[in-house]
Amino acid sequence: MSRRARPEKSFVVRWSCLYFDTNFNVGIPNSPIECCCHLRPKTGKGGKNRRRGKGDGEETKRELEFKEEGQEYAQVVKMLGNGRCECFCFDGVTRLGHIRGKMRKKVWVTAGDIVLVGKRDFQDEKVDIIHKYSADEARNLKQYGELPETARINETAVDLAMTAEGEDDDIGIDFDDI
Repeated sequence: MSRRARPEKSFVVRWSCLYFDTNFNVGIPNSPIECCCHLRPKTGKGGKNRRRGKGDGEETKRELEFKEEGQEYAQVVKMLGNGRCECFCFDGVTRLGHIRGKMRKKVWVTAGDIVLVGKRDFQDEKVDIIHKYSADEARNLKQYGELPETARINETAVDLAMTAEGEDDDIGIDFDDI
């Protein structure tokens, strides 16, 4: 058996450029044109900044999603961490919400957001967050009568906590007497 002589190369061959034939013999391309790394078209996908988005502020208009059977509208009361949050469902029950994997690190859910949740058949105290509504979409839902009139849109966690404490914030100091 004779050893195959390698032709002289005037370019660097990367490990990804090596190919194997049907007999599992290693082949090296004879020219940069035969090299697979030069044949691949540029996709222009970019890196981290492309995945994050350009940040040009251009929001696309999307169709409004209404609730179906087994789903409910809710407002996020408090973020708990690890993709979980405390949600006040508009059927009057506070449940533990879990952000679905497709939404994690792509759609940021914060306290005060109006979300669409899917109820679990086997656990009544837990829900899965399916969709987050923007402020405009939440106002449209309220206008259509899907959300109750008591629903507060664009409320922060501080505003929600202050209303939860109640109106009994009087500590006994009357500034009119001073």
